[in-house]
Amino acid sequence: MADQSAPQEMTEVSEAQIAVHWKEEEYFQPAAQLVAQANLNDPRVRERFALEKFPDCFREYAAMLDWFEPYEKVFDGSNAPFWKWFTGGKINAAYNCVDRHLAKYASKPAFIFVPEPETETETRITYQELYTRVNEMAALLRDFCGLRAGDRVTFHLPMTPELPITMLACARLGIIHSQVFGGFSGQACGSRIQDSGSRVLITMDAYWRNGALIDHKQNADIAVQTAKELGQDVDKVLVWQRYPGKYSAPTPMVNGRDYFVNEVLKNYRDKIVEPEKMDSEAPLFLMYTSGTTGKPKGIQHRTGGYLAYVAATSKWVQDIHPDDVYWCMADIGWITGHSYIVYGPLACAATGIIYEGVPTYPDAGRPWRIAEKYRVNIFHTAPTSIRMLRKLGPEEPRKYNYHFKCMTTVGEPIEPEAWRWYYNEVGKKQAAITDTWWQTENGGFLCTTIPALDAMKPGSAGPGAPGIHPVILDENGDEVPAGSTRAGNICIRNPWPGIMQTIWGDPARYVQTYYARYNKNPASKNWRDWPYLAGDGALLAADGYFRILGRIDDVINVAGHRLGTKEIESACLTVPEIAEAAVVPVMDEMKGRVPEVYIALKPGIIASDEIRARVIKANEELIGKIARPKHVYIVPDMPKTRSGKIMRRVLASISNRKEVGDVTTLANPNVVEEIRVMVQGKDAQVTQGEIPEDIAKFGEEK
Repeated sequence: MADQSAPQEMTEVSEAQIAVHWKEEEYFQPAAQLVAQANLNDPRVRERFALEKFPDCFREYAAMLDWFEPYEKVFDGSNAPFWKWFTGGKINAAYNCVDRHLAKYASKPAFIFVPEPETETETRITYQELYTRVNEMAALLRDFCGLRAGDRVTFHLPMTPELPITMLACARLGIIHSQVFGGFSGQACGSRIQDSGSRVLITMDAYWRNGALIDHKQNADIAVQTAKELGQDVDKVLVWQRYPGKYSAPTPMVNGRDYFVNEVLKNYRDKIVEPEKMDSEAPLFLMYTSGTTGKPKGIQHRTGGYLAYVAATSKWVQDIHPDDVYWCMADIGWITGHSYIVYGPLACAATGIIYEGVPTYPDAGRPWRIAEKYRVNIFHTAPTSIRMLRKLGPEEPRKYNYHFKCMTTVGEPIEPEAWRWYYNEVGKKQAAITDTWWQTENGGFLCTTIPALDAMKPGSAGPGAPGIHPVILDENGDEVPAGSTRAGNICIRNPWPGIMQTIWGDPARYVQTYYARYNKNPASKNWRDWPYLAGDGALLAADGYFRILGRIDDVINVAGHRLGTKEIESACLTVPEIAEAAVVPVMDEMKGRVPEVYIALKPGIIASDEIRARVIKANEELIGKIARPKHVYIVPDMPKTRSGKIMRRVLASISNRKEVGDVTTLANPNVVEEIRVMVQGKDAQVTQGEIPEDIAKFGEEK
């Protein structure tokens, strides 16, 4: 270990060499009744999808779909790394998600919409009703808006059934949809309109969040103005009404530009639109990454390969059967919602829950009441939500009579302590947990256990999904062997059907971001020469399970030792009183950077120096003195995005006495000033000068 008092002895450490201090966890086995009914219980599945079986193994995925015309070739890598899948095939995503189920499941609910106000009744939309509504909306888009296959349309829609209906209407026509998360600002929406070249914006007047009916229409006006300033005109703004026949926003409609969808739809009642026979490689949608700086990246996903991949992983990893009731608590504005609320589950003929509002409104028992009422048996959420529900209602799940057979976690690594609560309390020690790792760019799960086949291990995502072959590479491109306790950059050796096609309008950025790092021959047409760089650090245990350590950028270099923030946060959560932890880097003259810790306590726990001392002790014992926090701040709440992610960038700015920037779009902007006063004092001045790049970009959504 480097001499911490001698900065001149700090060593240069590559970004691939992240110090690892994780301890191995115990295994949990799936329940026998789950194994007996599972879609996938063939222990030879990974043999069927071995690397030497690439790419023909993925015929199994394509076989889960209905094709208008069969594909001629499974994989075309001739223009590496712009891979093509199931070339020559003709297909339609809406047909596969709706039409083909009518013969058997017409009267079965496709979606159950649960409004946030508990006084309002749910809306059940059968597959027959979904078919009717998708066709009517497709007719409107085609005949009223003049849209055709290949055109782009931007949505800024909340979590109501109108969002998947509009997505599927676009897919029916081959229109490329681009949904912007409803919690994003009008400016963020406008920049995405401009980048995609959309001339139609589809939004909603209002929606419920935390007990308030939010004026959402005002964001549309800002979005259109922002797009215009950037050079893109919007011809029409289509406004769904939260309550059909009633306008719920104070922001006025703009004559000649804005139209109520509910009114225009009356002209297209019972219209049938034949699904377009789309090329397998035709773009299905754009999903913009949500970086806080720089130009957003429009991740472009294809139709055939993407749909095959999310259908297969929904069926095999989440074990979705047509008679299951499935609830993914994500927002459709993120890739998780596209893949595992809309396209994947519908391709499997699922009944899915769409919940409008905040999971803790009006209290932390709300998710479990929903699960009980609608007999949800597959549950899917993020570690952020798990920690929040554990914080606000640690024993709430015990009060409700529901039973999950499978539970998924997605979006970031889950700490073992949070995992155990999820398993013991939410899953009642019966549900299999699939701790999945993947990204917007990937389409679907990359690392995960298979619920009926693999043992679970807290904090570990597990092996590669069938057909996915991850590898950890060091800074030289050499493989880091399993069980070495050395971390590195997790990459995927081979392409797969769910992988993005490109970055919309910026193919050079696509190559540079995801492939250039480990490619030794840019002229090569051999896929083996193009490992995909995910941008996450990871560790491969001797058992073949991957443990994700977080973004390569989100590490703290303490006297030459690169510490992953996730393991520091995980150490903090071993202190029983702590509900949430966030770690940020602080500039230090001697060590370069040191960690500072922010913690939020469980309800009813009083802040004390004794808790702070135990946090410090936990980090010293579990990681080492190198991880000792400079300060431990007990805060009333973490600054969070509307989707529940902790804004570590804001905390890093506070710790380093820098401007926090615009926080008005946060779910709880007032807490930022409370924390700033706690850390800096009431009249503190921010320091002048440029903040170092590693801190300025720390905690960004990548």
